[in-house]
Formats: sequence, structure tokens, C-alpha cells
Amino acid sequence: MLLHRALFQLHLWVGMVASIYLLCMSVSGSIIVFRNELEVSADPHSRLFRAVEWLVDFHANLLHGDAGRRLNGIGATCLTLLCLTGAVIWWPGVAHWRRSLTVNWRSSLARINWDLHNVLGFWCFLFVMVWGISGTYFSFPQLFNSLGDQILTWLSNLHFGRFNVLTEALWALLGLVPAVLAFTGMFMCCHRLLVRKGAPLPK
Repeated sequence: MLLHRALFQLHLWVGMVASIYLLCMSVSGSIIVFRNELEVSADPHSRLFRAVEWLVDFHANLLHGDAGRRLNGIGATCLTLLCLTGAVIWWPGVAHWRRSLTVNWRSSLARINWDLHNVLGFWCFLFVMVWGISGTYFSFPQLFNSLGDQILTWLSNLHFGRFNVLTEALWALLGLVPAVLAFTGMFMCCHRLLVRKGAPLPK
């Protein structure tokens, strides 16, 4: 009983830390998509310029240099793995797969949260996967050296959507999706463990 409770506490804390990490990366990433636009007219000594550079350092290195970048790479790798495992877990079976593509806003809060997590995870899967892979590249570039400069440049641009103003705006908006996934995922975990005592939601 004590071991079960200890594992339960550990599960919740790890999930909470992961959710906070994804939330911070998601929000900071959405802001620094416009780094070039924010800094082009800013004085390097201005508060705006320093604030943007602080956000960039936070997003890339967690404010801790090389050690922070390696830790960030582990986080990006975990995000990639979450995408893959989430895709497997998402599959509801032949009878219910269409239902998992929409949100029933008339359902209970727990069901809406579940639907929202599934729907965002499905429709934004490629975006989140690209952020995970490209985030891993930024932290561990030596693993990608064999791919070639053109592919790596393309991967870097994909991370921030730096193709034109419209893609940057789209990336900034979609960049908040991991934050929503982190929140809804944590809600599902707490609701299932604390309220439903491990029982799944009815189909």
C-alpha cells in the first residue's frame, strides 16, 4: 500500500513537471517566432531587446548554457516519444475512430477535456512531431550531421515557421497547442486517478 502510494505521488509529480515544461516551451516558442520582427527596430540596450534575448535563451538553453540545452534536448526527445505513443493510444477502434476527430461540447467537463486532447493531438500531430524532432536537432546537432545542410536548414525553418509572415503567425498560434495538450493531459491523469480511481471514461 505504501509503495503504491509512493508510486502514485511520483507519477503525479513527474506528470506535473512535464506539463509545466511543455507549457513554458510552448508559450516562449510562440513568442520568439517573431524574434526577428521584434528585434529589427529595437535598440540592443532596450528592455524589449533584452527581454526577447532572455526568452530565446530560456527556450533554447533553459538559462543554463550547455547543460540546459542538453536537458532541453531530452525534453524534446520525450515530446517526440509522447507523439508516437500518443498516436498509438489515440486509436479508439474501428467503431469509434470518427468520434475521436471532433469535440462534443455538450458532454461532461471530463469528456470535453478528453475529446479536446484527442482532437488536438490528431490534427496537430505533424506540427508537434516536427517541433520535437527539430528541438532534438538544436540540442544534439551531431546526431543529424549526415542529413546535409539543406535538410538541416529546412528543419530549422520548420521549427519556427520562418517562411513568410503568414506561416509565422500560424506557427505562433499552433505553438500553443502543446501547452493545451499538457494541461488537458494532466487533467485527464488527475481525474482518472483521483476521481475515477483508474476507471476509463465510457465510450
